[in-house]
Amino acid sequence: MEQLGREYARLCAAAGAAPQEAVLRQLRGPVGGRLDLAAQSLSLPTCSALGQLLPGAAPLAALALGDCGLSEEGVRLLLNGLCANTTVKSLDLKGNNLRTMGAEALGKLLRQNKSIRSLTLEWNSLGMWEEGFSFFCQGLRANNFLQRLDLRNNQINHQGAGELAIALTQNNSLQELDLRWNNIGLLGGRALLNCLHSNKTLKRLELAGNNVPGDILKAVEQALNHNQDREAILSEAQNQVNILSKEVLSLKDEKNKQFMDFVDTVDKQKEERARSEKMSVARVSQLQEALDEQYSIMNSLKTKLQMTEAALALSEQKVHTLGELLSAVKQEQNSVAECHFRELQQQKQEGADRESKLLHDLSAASEKNLLLRNQVDELERKCRVQQDQLFQVKQDLTNTTAELKLRAVEAEERLEMEKRRFKQSLEDMESLRVKEVDRVAQQMEASERSMHDRIQRLEAIRISLDEELSQVKAAALAERGRAEEELIKVRSQARLEEQQRLEHLEEKLRLMTESRDEAQNCCLKQKEMVAEAQAKAKQLSLYADGLKRRLEELQQYVDRKEEEKVTELNKVKVELQEQIGHLEAERTAQDGLREKIAALERQLKALSSNHRETLLDKEGEISLLLEKLRMKEAEISRMREEEAQRASFLQNAIMAYVQGSPLGTHSSRK
Repeated sequence: MEQLGREYARLCAAAGAAPQEAVLRQLRGPVGGRLDLAAQSLSLPTCSALGQLLPGAAPLAALALGDCGLSEEGVRLLLNGLCANTTVKSLDLKGNNLRTMGAEALGKLLRQNKSIRSLTLEWNSLGMWEEGFSFFCQGLRANNFLQRLDLRNNQINHQGAGELAIALTQNNSLQELDLRWNNIGLLGGRALLNCLHSNKTLKRLELAGNNVPGDILKAVEQALNHNQDREAILSEAQNQVNILSKEVLSLKDEKNKQFMDFVDTVDKQKEERARSEKMSVARVSQLQEALDEQYSIMNSLKTKLQMTEAALALSEQKVHTLGELLSAVKQEQNSVAECHFRELQQQKQEGADRESKLLHDLSAASEKNLLLRNQVDELERKCRVQQDQLFQVKQDLTNTTAELKLRAVEAEERLEMEKRRFKQSLEDMESLRVKEVDRVAQQMEASERSMHDRIQRLEAIRISLDEELSQVKAAALAERGRAEEELIKVRSQARLEEQQRLEHLEEKLRLMTESRDEAQNCCLKQKEMVAEAQAKAKQLSLYADGLKRRLEELQQYVDRKEEEKVTELNKVKVELQEQIGHLEAERTAQDGLREKIAALERQLKALSSNHRETLLDKEGEISLLLEKLRMKEAEISRMREEEAQRASFLQNAIMAYVQGSPLGTHSSRK
């Protein structure tokens, strides 16, 4: 704030003028962001300095310049500075006698400024010059930010009101307009009434003291009430839209949460199935490794058997060399070897059969596992499809119920509103008619009483003036007689002082004659005033007769309006009956929709119960399959243990046979 004061002082010094102390005090300490310079006589250098300060005066939100006696040039400098200002919301310029140049500067301000919301121009002369006021109206037409405009006592005629009406047809921001105590008249009132058909934002329009007929004022009030009702309905609709959007967002959030929870459960189930599949694959791999071990054991046994056969062949060759003595032993050994060989063949055959059986069981288990996987995938797909259908049905159900509720509430509110508005309009029209008749009668009685009182006062004044004139004449005659007596006494007493006394008395006589002439002139003036009062009384009587005729015309007009109201009332009744029929039809349609909704809910419940039963059945099947899989795994592990035991038994038997045979002992001796 100190910076604003220093800058103002610097600008005044640069212009060669002394800064005003009141302006400096206000600039250094504005209250609540308001610069109040009202009733301060601002000079032209001060206006120029303020015009240079205002574009950057960030802390200021309101500027009061009322009754400052601003010149045209000072107003132009101040308003040019405000054109680039973005913080001032309220501007007060009342009582500055703004004229053509001021109106043009205001029009430029309204075109360029985008921050001012309230503009007070009371007690100016903007409407005296049509060209300047037209420029002001063009600026108002281009402005879409001003909300309140005060144009009281600006000498605006019906042409200025027409320009203002044209501006209001394209202005979409002005909400309050005060035009009291101008000279708008009938034509201006009609122009403003016509502009209200296209302007839907103006909520308050004051037209008192403008010689505007009562029917136009009433129509303007109805249009403003319609605008207020429309604004209230729009704001209420916007609030309902906001509430519904919030509810929709909350429902969407809840549905998203439910869907995410479902996705998480599905992911968990998939992870569990993946872990079970991994475990089954690991078990199968373990079984495969066990089979590979069995294969390796069998191969080792085959190699050992081949080695034993080779050893037997060598022993046979050695037996042929030994001779016939050992043939019996050889035959016995051959028979024993054949028996062992048959046992080995049988064991091989049994191992091959068991191996093929294990492979067949493994392939059957893998096929069953694949079938189970396919069934699980099919069940998951069906579950997702049913959940999508269930979600869609729920969403359609909520949308239809919300829409039906909204329609029903809107229809009931519209019906109640139309009823209240119709009743209120009838009561208002009846009360206005009664008040208008009473007011006109009271005005007639008051005017007649005032005329009688004025005539009586004028008669009393005339009588008092006649009495004063007679008193003045009597006083003059008495004074004249006294003067003549004094003159006779003076002549008898002193001849020397006769001339001086005579001059003195002549002077008195002259003054008395002048006073008499003045009294006569005053009497003539009073007579003229009495004549004028009588003429005015005649005019007032004629005016009273005209008012009586006007009262009769108004009575006829009121009768016509009552007939029109009756016809409109009948029309409104017919329209209300039609609307009631439409509402009943909509109610029946709503009942049908409610029945459909109930049927859909029952279907939804049946589908959900079927879905739960199918899920329970599938879970039972899955548990049975898992139990079978565990049994197969236990059987495979048991078979593997048995095969390992048999292989160990076979190995021990072969090793015992090899070590216990005589060929083995003979070869070991060699």
